[in-house]
Amino acid sequence: MSDSIKHECGLAVLRLKKPLEYYHEKYGTALYGLYRLQLLMQKMRNRGQDGAGLVTIKLDAEPGKRYISRKRSNSVNYLTDLFHDVFNNFRGLKPSLLDDPHWLKENMPYTGELLMGHLRYGTHGANTIETVHPFLRQNNWISRNLVLAGNFNLTNVEELFAELISFGQYPKEKSDTVTILEKIGHFLDDEVQRLFNWYKPDGYTNEEINQFIFENLDIQRLLKRACKKFDGGYVMGGLIGHGDAFVIRDPNGIRPAYWYEDDEVVAMASERPAIQTALTVSVKYVKELLPGHALIIKRNGTVAEVPFVDQPAERKACSFERIYFSRGTDRDIYLERKKLGEQLVEPVLKSVNYDFENTVFSYVPNTSESAFFGFIEGLQKNIDDYKRKSLLDHKDRLTEQKINEIMNWRPRIEKLVVKDEKLRTFIADEEIRAEMVSYVYDVTYGIVRNQVDTLVLIDDSIVRGTTLRNSILRNLARLKPKKIIIISSCPQIRYPDCYGIDMSKMSEFVAFQALVELLKKNKKEYLLEETYQRCKMQEKLPKEEVVNEVQALYREFTPEEISEEIARIVKPADLDVEIEVIYQSLEGLHAACPNHTGDWYFSGNYPTPGGNKVANRAFTNYMEKINERAYA
Repeated sequence: MSDSIKHECGLAVLRLKKPLEYYHEKYGTALYGLYRLQLLMQKMRNRGQDGAGLVTIKLDAEPGKRYISRKRSNSVNYLTDLFHDVFNNFRGLKPSLLDDPHWLKENMPYTGELLMGHLRYGTHGANTIETVHPFLRQNNWISRNLVLAGNFNLTNVEELFAELISFGQYPKEKSDTVTILEKIGHFLDDEVQRLFNWYKPDGYTNEEINQFIFENLDIQRLLKRACKKFDGGYVMGGLIGHGDAFVIRDPNGIRPAYWYEDDEVVAMASERPAIQTALTVSVKYVKELLPGHALIIKRNGTVAEVPFVDQPAERKACSFERIYFSRGTDRDIYLERKKLGEQLVEPVLKSVNYDFENTVFSYVPNTSESAFFGFIEGLQKNIDDYKRKSLLDHKDRLTEQKINEIMNWRPRIEKLVVKDEKLRTFIADEEIRAEMVSYVYDVTYGIVRNQVDTLVLIDDSIVRGTTLRNSILRNLARLKPKKIIIISSCPQIRYPDCYGIDMSKMSEFVAFQALVELLKKNKKEYLLEETYQRCKMQEKLPKEEVVNEVQALYREFTPEEISEEIARIVKPADLDVEIEVIYQSLEGLHAACPNHTGDWYFSGNYPTPGGNKVANRAFTNYMEKINERAYA
């Protein structure tokens, strides 16, 4: 992606099903769990820019001994520093102690059988160590200690916060993470107390009752009660002090989650290839956590995947996550991205009038590379059909020279754009700084024929268009092409996200900017005010009754008209070259990603009621010139 949109968070959970002695004997180290967790997190590093953290819990620890160990880092090299600090506890130990799993568990931190790691990208707020997951809710009762981390964003934090107050709580902070932690923690306390009250009249000692709580704590019931009003996209992992663990996925399956189990470990990760690599397992053994389900790992090692919502919801797994955020090393994601590129061949060839000789095809590095491979495969098929037709058309007068001429037709595929490291400048002047930043992308000279060749460049998505205008198009213009065609492997991004991806300000979307310009040009600007008034009228309605009012504005124009206006917006005023922008269709997106139909970025069809409210608020913020995200 040429525009800078930050990544999702990443979550990893690991449960060792054997004693540490087993891993020491088989793998040569009692720290097997830490090494596997490190690899899981390393293979999902694309999901964090702000920090990383981990926590371990020891099973069957004696009272008075530390059984929860947590470490977090928000340094520039957060993942390296995190594990450096963790493993620093073991540096300098005598070999005999490192080879003694029992001693390590009794005396050293981070030697628990239950582990959880998190890679953070914060969608807003300060990047302080306090905002880095996992979060810990402490209590002197072992079964009331709760550790939480996740990849999520909820649209109704205000509603959930008010509910906490109605419970009699006095929260110290209003954020989705703290609110969720306290909400689940409240019902954890309630479930523990319920079991205590159940067994106490029978004359059991408090120590005996603890054991009953460990064995009989109903995590499924706890989660059903705690998560009933959650509105958003989420995958959350929770560890309870005595050794139970859970991972939950939102009812629409917006955010991804995968898991694996064998006789040694249970592993969960936000991305499937991370599990495949870290544990060397085939894709067929890695399962997707079902939407609206919880993966529950009990203290005794039993594993169950059970629903935690009463009503199943329509699956709306995020398609944008497939297009850009997830690692392309997943076979299905790789093939989907290639399919997105292949589907753009026909509209591009129509635009260049099937002139292969005078068209150069390339891509914006690095995330659009897979889509480009698919585009080229589709292009080659088209050219093969063109060759076949030409041979048949000339069959009565074919000569060796003509056959060679036809067979030598091939697309001109070049790497024209090169992405350099970000340039640093200490010059304060904003104009000079902007000019320096424009050189983040460079071009390959000497390939394009001046004023003859058309350049076709594929990008995986065009969100704001600023990098296109300020860097890519300016640099491509130095090659002096006849025309530049930018193709996007995903549709026009028109609406804000509110489920975790940092795209919440509608005014920043180049598609929305194009819509506003078209309304002005067609003397329909009054529709903006009418839409604004309808949005204001819905502000006090329950989120379930809110309608996305912005959709009606987009229906005033065709996608092609909006694309034409986008081309005018992203073209620098001093550029003397024709610019065209071609987007993937919504139908093409669904054809390429049939199992990930969450398309609210492009269609405005949000999977949860809170989404419509966020869309209207984002539009209201634009009209009122409020520069902030549209959800709490």
